[in-house]
Amino acid sequence: MSDYIPVEVIVEILKRLPVKSLLRCRSVCKSWNNVICDPSFISIHLQASLSNNAPFLLLSYWEMGKKDYFLHYDNDGFEEFKQLQFPALCRASDSFIAWPRFSDDVHINFGFGFDSITNDYKLVIIGFEEDGAWIKPFLFSLNQNCWKRVNAIPPNYAFDPAEISLPFVNGAVHWIGYQKRNNVRSTNVILGFDLSAEEFFEISLPESLIGLGPMDLSTMKYGESSIAVLKRDPGNVHELWVMKEYGVVGSWTKVLKLNRRWFPDILGFRKNGEVLVQLDYGKLASLDLNCQQMELHGVKGVEVTTNLISLECSYVESLLLLDKAIDAHSVSL
Repeated sequence: MSDYIPVEVIVEILKRLPVKSLLRCRSVCKSWNNVICDPSFISIHLQASLSNNAPFLLLSYWEMGKKDYFLHYDNDGFEEFKQLQFPALCRASDSFIAWPRFSDDVHINFGFGFDSITNDYKLVIIGFEEDGAWIKPFLFSLNQNCWKRVNAIPPNYAFDPAEISLPFVNGAVHWIGYQKRNNVRSTNVILGFDLSAEEFFEISLPESLIGLGPMDLSTMKYGESSIAVLKRDPGNVHELWVMKEYGVVGSWTKVLKLNRRWFPDILGFRKNGEVLVQLDYGKLASLDLNCQQMELHGVKGVEVTTNLISLECSYVESLLLLDKAIDAHSVSL
């Protein structure tokens, strides 16, 4: 039947199907299999998924020594889609799973994103030793299926390895860097690593955040093209700052200030610009920054009694890894 249908029409039909259905369609005939496996179609399908479908949010719940991951629709209902199963003895962060092996005196972190110049997904590992000396970053290329050392000039800042989520924006991953001054106060900046140029860079923070303890700050994605910084006050106040125009220091704006006694944590931004907040013991709500109205979400199917909830990332299914066999290799330092 497909012999009588133009390829363009077949592509228009197939690009609207979910990944699971497309995998089944590969068995229909050889021509359909060729279309679905073609790199150009994989890119077309991903763009269609991003444009036409409600994205998912990946939430993690840490309770009783176990971390569970759930997908929720990022729509008005915020319903649970399904629970994800991760292999044991691995570290899950953003959109990848890694089994690295490092010496005990090296502090490391991961960043993951898309290199639009080479049309390649990359994983970067940054780290420094106990004495503050940076190691050369490791970079994994999905296209080349290999690791390499990057000869980038390291920044003169340390970072907190506990900041697991490194938001990917404008071709770079971002995190908080700091310098100790007199072993008392810190000088903080946002550090970035450009996955295309394979270079580090710095972005200045608002003046009121520069001298704070770096452990009280964390980065997150703001919209589709900028970043935000969350200030977790050791006392009772949260502050949320957004960079309205990426790279323009003067565009930093404080958009939210919440009493920590009533709001244990700010988890991140939703696609509609609302802020996802955790109230208490697994209760979630969305806060509209324009009118300061809050909507409580009933998280069906998730029975938790913990405050340890994280918004890991937004999630969309794709055919990216179709027919790509990737061996798991460890990296030793």
